[in-house]
Amino acid sequence: MLTKEDNELLTHTGPGTPMGELFRRFWMPALISDELSHPDCAPLRIKLLGEDLVAFRDSEGQVGVVDAYCPHRRSRLYFGRNEESGLRCLYHGWKFDVAGNCVDMPSEPPESTFKDKVRIKSYPTREWGGVIWTYMGPLGLMPELPLFEWCQVPPSHRSVSRWIQECNYFQGMEGEMDSTHAFFLHQWFDGRQMQPSGPGGARGGHAGGGRPNFVFNSVQITPRQTDFGMIRSSHSHEAEGLRRWRIDRWMIPIFSLISASSYPVGGRCFVPIDDEHVTVFQYVSHPERPLTDDELRRLGPNAPDEKKYTPTLERAAYHLPGGYAIDTWRDQLNLQNDYLQDREFQRTRNMSGVPSQRTQDTVMVERQGDGPIAERYLERLGSTDAPLIKMRQILIDAARDLQRGIEPKNTRHPEHFSTVAIEVVSPHTELDPALQEVEAILRSHSRPWKVGDPATASVL
Repeated sequence: MLTKEDNELLTHTGPGTPMGELFRRFWMPALISDELSHPDCAPLRIKLLGEDLVAFRDSEGQVGVVDAYCPHRRSRLYFGRNEESGLRCLYHGWKFDVAGNCVDMPSEPPESTFKDKVRIKSYPTREWGGVIWTYMGPLGLMPELPLFEWCQVPPSHRSVSRWIQECNYFQGMEGEMDSTHAFFLHQWFDGRQMQPSGPGGARGGHAGGGRPNFVFNSVQITPRQTDFGMIRSSHSHEAEGLRRWRIDRWMIPIFSLISASSYPVGGRCFVPIDDEHVTVFQYVSHPERPLTDDELRRLGPNAPDEKKYTPTLERAAYHLPGGYAIDTWRDQLNLQNDYLQDREFQRTRNMSGVPSQRTQDTVMVERQGDGPIAERYLERLGSTDAPLIKMRQILIDAARDLQRGIEPKNTRHPEHFSTVAIEVVSPHTELDPALQEVEAILRSHSRPWKVGDPATASVL
């Protein structure tokens, strides 16, 4: 378990905090490009790492991410006019460009040079992979954009979405890298038998009285630290002499790639809004062809679950506790309505009584303890929690290294982000040879394929 002090270091990302300074060394997703759909469209309110900001697309199509408040009388720039290459405050007409420069100050005399002395906070932006990225750190240390595969494919080959979760960023990220919960939380009943989770995984039946009975067997989970973050490997019996390996990847500070048996593949990242809210970005892509309508339906933000229920993300102005509102997407099944949990559905249909897999995850991560920040100093962790323990320590160490003047390694290596998470069926029983096999496949081919001879490794 963590100490209270380490938990605070891990979860606090505001200005001046050790973890906040680490995050500010990386490009982070802020919005989906289509949300600022055209030049001079309406601005959007966002909050990143505890900072109130407003984003707008100017007359030339450039995106600005600037302070939410006019420096004159601290009025909210969101309500201003986005016109003629700047965002104009409604109160007295001061106008600012995407770089934060004051370009017009009609309340001052024509001969005044006061506007040249006034600017607002602004952060560099780039559009990459259908996402608006922003960098909030020292300009002299600004890294290259991460070379994710999903960013490099044509727009028709990918799907990117985002939504809010009402908890600290790290809870969502822990849920993403906790593979064991899928054997339980996401299970559905089929008559008197649980739906199988996969070879060697959990199995459920009824022990009597309608209660499922679980056996979790033969899945071995191992984390390994890397220069980019962590590999989480798990393997289970597949067939005589063969093991199924899942090689998932987590990249400092907030990015995941989750293995799949075939393309499309993807992952998520968890961008802190403040210490009690996070924006989840989900990305899915195929390197060789456009995503089909069925893939977009199954893998998008409103993917139906196994029983064809389709949850709905709704666009909303979400009012944060401090009074600032942000423009985001929110699940209609949420903390305020107990996620519309159906106890009869839970008794007869699935483990949770909540239809959507995304919402099932949200139910578990939004409250771990009595508030939006998990009390990790009260936990009792088991052997399958090893990846979470490793991930926590890697991030804490990286933040402390930065305090000592040691910059994170992967800011200098954008290629570290270009890998893919895949499953491989292999005769190997140890991680090193299995990982070498996976890396050789990724070096030689742009995508997984199936090898006919079961005596050789095959990526499915």
